[in-house]
Amino acid sequence: MRSLFIQKFLINKITWLYILSGGFVLSTALLGVFISSVHVPVPTILHIVLDNTFGWGWLNEVARNEEMIIWNIRLPRVLLAFFVGASLGLAGAAFQGLLRNPLADPYTIGVSSGASLGAVIVLFFQFTILGLGNFTLPIVAIVCGFISLLIVFGLVRLSSRSLAIETIILAGIIVSSFIGAVVSLIISLSDQDSMTQIIYWLYGSVGLRGWSHVQLILPFMLCGSFILFYHYRELNALALGEEAADHIGVDVKKGKLYILIGASLLTGAAVAVSGSIGFVGLVIPHLVRIVTGPNHRHVLPLSLMVGGAFLIVADLVSRSIIAPEELPIGVITALIGAPVFALLLIRERVGGERR
Repeated sequence: MRSLFIQKFLINKITWLYILSGGFVLSTALLGVFISSVHVPVPTILHIVLDNTFGWGWLNEVARNEEMIIWNIRLPRVLLAFFVGASLGLAGAAFQGLLRNPLADPYTIGVSSGASLGAVIVLFFQFTILGLGNFTLPIVAIVCGFISLLIVFGLVRLSSRSLAIETIILAGIIVSSFIGAVVSLIISLSDQDSMTQIIYWLYGSVGLRGWSHVQLILPFMLCGSFILFYHYRELNALALGEEAADHIGVDVKKGKLYILIGASLLTGAAVAVSGSIGFVGLVIPHLVRIVTGPNHRHVLPLSLMVGGAFLIVADLVSRSIIAPEELPIGVITALIGAPVFALLLIRERVGGERR
């Protein structure tokens, strides 16, 4: 009887978490579209969105400039912020589950740095791969991110036969530092215009982007999300350790490869369209795991939803706090994420000592 009661309570708790997360996403998206320096009435905004999406508009006449602001500037910006935050949150949850460490995320293990280097190379040389067109930037970023990940694991293999978590994170920091030096070298060789473009891009932003950037990230986000959602059982098994996972019939090598590919797809695409935005993949999965527990069946989708909503809020703050000027969104996520993560670490340390 008691176990049934606990099971029913957990089911209700998880259901409420999904409802609250969905409400968080919807409310932040609406705020992101409604709030701006240019005031547009709410009925007009709803008409523009519904008319362009489903053809359900009801107003006879809408000012052309208002339609341009909502449909071509605000809505793609909100969607892009959600997709980037969702990708980083989901990738962070996957890396933390795979490495069994709350400090693991796309930035601490070098994937984001590699993706940044690939994107900076494309921006610096202004080249396009034949047949890829606009997809050159995300493809190169994803490939470079995955190569940096392989380098990290190669260093770990050379230094230690066992893939110790601390060694992986240390190797990630080393590779990220080296890549950062290469990026600095590229910046120093750039002219004034290219230097300004690259530096501003590295700070992280979803401003001055349009539907083309949404179209760039969407296929990679969907593909990476599908891979990770499909392999959530492997993440649950790996939480017990690789030997235990192997004993219960999990193909550890293949599962790890799929998880790394999925997380690299998400990270590379996010970095390609928005630049470097830190702490989303570090803090959000950690918060979600505290509330839901270790089951990745719920950790992964909730990290996606909360990560996307969080970045919409961060973007809203970045363009409102010193309006009409904007702060880089990476600055906002760092200012919010670093103290929150510090508090979480202190909380875990205190809780561990009490136990």
